[in-house]
Amino acid sequence: MSSEKITRGPLEIDSALSSFIEMKVLDGLAIEPLEFWDKFGAFLKEYKILADQFLKSRDDIQSLIDQWHIERKDEVHDEDSYKSFLADIGYILPRPQTVTVNTNNVDPEIAAVAAPQLVVPIDNARYALNAANARWGSLYDALYGTDIISDADGAEATGPYNPKRGAKVIEYTRTLLDKHFPLLSLSHEDSLSYRIVNQNLIVATTNGDATLVDKEQFIGYTGNTDSPESIFLRKNNLHIEIIIDPKDQIGSTDSANIADVMVESAVSTIMDCEDSVATVDAEDKVTAYANWLGLMKGTLETSFIKGSQTIIRKLNPDSLITLANGEQGIIRRRSLLLVRNVGMHLTTDMITVDGESVHETLIDAVVTTLCGMHDLIKADHLKNSPAGSIYIVKPKMHGPDEVAMADKMFSTIESMLSLNPNTIKIGIMDEERRTSLNLLACIEAASERVVFINTGFLDRTGDEIHTSMEAGPVVPKTEMKTQQWLSAYENINVDEGLEAGLLGHGQIGKGMWARPDDMADMLKEKISHPLAGASCAWVPSPTAATLHSLHYFDVNVADVQRSLEDRELTSRELMLRIPTLEAGRELSPQEINSELRNNAQGILGYVSRWVGQGVGCSKVPDINDVQLMEDRATLRISSQHITNWLHHGVITEEQIHNTMQEMAALVDDQNSDDPDYIPMSDDLNESISYQAALALIFEGRDQSNGYTEFLLTERRQRMKASLAKKSDI
Repeated sequence: MSSEKITRGPLEIDSALSSFIEMKVLDGLAIEPLEFWDKFGAFLKEYKILADQFLKSRDDIQSLIDQWHIERKDEVHDEDSYKSFLADIGYILPRPQTVTVNTNNVDPEIAAVAAPQLVVPIDNARYALNAANARWGSLYDALYGTDIISDADGAEATGPYNPKRGAKVIEYTRTLLDKHFPLLSLSHEDSLSYRIVNQNLIVATTNGDATLVDKEQFIGYTGNTDSPESIFLRKNNLHIEIIIDPKDQIGSTDSANIADVMVESAVSTIMDCEDSVATVDAEDKVTAYANWLGLMKGTLETSFIKGSQTIIRKLNPDSLITLANGEQGIIRRRSLLLVRNVGMHLTTDMITVDGESVHETLIDAVVTTLCGMHDLIKADHLKNSPAGSIYIVKPKMHGPDEVAMADKMFSTIESMLSLNPNTIKIGIMDEERRTSLNLLACIEAASERVVFINTGFLDRTGDEIHTSMEAGPVVPKTEMKTQQWLSAYENINVDEGLEAGLLGHGQIGKGMWARPDDMADMLKEKISHPLAGASCAWVPSPTAATLHSLHYFDVNVADVQRSLEDRELTSRELMLRIPTLEAGRELSPQEINSELRNNAQGILGYVSRWVGQGVGCSKVPDINDVQLMEDRATLRISSQHITNWLHHGVITEEQIHNTMQEMAALVDDQNSDDPDYIPMSDDLNESISYQAALALIFEGRDQSNGYTEFLLTERRQRMKASLAKKSDI
């Protein structure tokens, strides 16, 4: 871990970070380092004061809410009185009469295309490149390798290739082609060849030639008209590519020589510096920034061993095709990239001002913008934003005043770096209750740069529990999704995005599918997101993106959104229905034990990797060995839930300790095949990971807004120091 500091005026900068900025980031931007540090120092001084004020305001408001509940703990909850109180303290603000989003220079992937969205940890170059290249995915691979295709009748995914399973994949795909790109009277299932005649797609079948019912769906091709190498079709602004190759293992046995069907999948991707990473010092942060810089320059590469081969991964170039009208066209092969900065609550000593730590989000905002400038100045090759924008997602903002500060901050950065106004676009994470209750006002506060709003069940629930900590014991976590506040929250996010005119300017998003191995269930359930009017929804992997994209072929989201514009608005007061146990309800010992064990195992499973290995997001087995994609949002809700039950006497400290000890042994066993895993139960008192998990529970009420990062970061830093000391011995 780097500790040497470089002095630049009032700034003390970690040498690893200063060298990276001066030698890598500023190189090619015509910005002099000393001038930059001078302006950066002034920026940090100004916005550190503002950030401190907002954080104090958060704590003051929470104290007032806690006291309100404490004073009425023996009374029946009065919703009207509660609402008036929240309005009096400025927690609920008047709803704006009209809001109009005026964001310009937005790329179509955000403004016009409804599709899956990946979120990927930026500190892992291989994962980042995988996601950036996940704009297109093999439908054959996605079907063959998941539970979408049944193992019945000898169709198991065994060996290098099982022809019986392959036949099921091909049948499934041909059925999809008939569903979304139907032929006049005939079927893709009977196709023998594809060719282009007079700018039309002609499909030869066993029953004669056929054309598409909607000839406009044919976009273009590669190769020649008589024997094309690929065919491009489009529906609902999404493309598929039929790959034709008679020499391919699959294509050689296919009646029409179709080797694969590629689906436009993760049209946009959030490169994450926040909840899915464990970056706790300058060394970690430079790794994250360097990957973002490489993506923006188009130079990021990584290599890895697969079998006996060394694979080099880099960004996919765009493809030239012949359009249906005979002209030349371009097919984008890379996802449009956004970057998520950290929340305002985190401070760091990577840079200090007059000896004081600064808010990490301020460093993120400037450095990720600097990296994004390399995309703005480079030629068209591997360009991220042809529209000339830098997309930054801001998490964990509390209400419109904080959004307004972010908007002002980005204006200051644009001026500081000589960028055009509103070059930096903002994504507003709707994951804190004060933002949800004032969402329209939040959108108004950034109406000329907002491109994204979304819902996130886990963080939003974590904030719900912490905000109402003194109101009483909350319902079991499994019941949270049935609570009225949650359905109101999901509906209002869409309603207010539509009311503000976000369409054509930005995305309305929904949250993550957390079970990456359960794709059959995802295909059944996640269609609810486009049906709800969301133009994007998060997925945990490129394979999931390919399969979730099928929902956007099924659902014309633009039509859904138009149908929702006139529906009756959901009352935001419904979000004030606190999810506490009904009066008189007694949970059984079995219910309590099950909930406690589930939460404890989830906390330990995640924390043991975050603290022990620096892994911020991965597939973590739950108590039933079901693989779940976990990040800090999951940890926030689980830790706050136990904290709440402990505070209200539903469980005891002894129960927690006994259960945590039991679950530590279980988690150690679940990770026994990982040579880099550090067991906890060998010595629970000395285990940094285990003690971190306990702290999240027993110190949970004292953590601002229930955030987990403060405790995690300190323990991870301690773990890194311990490992470094051992390696020196």
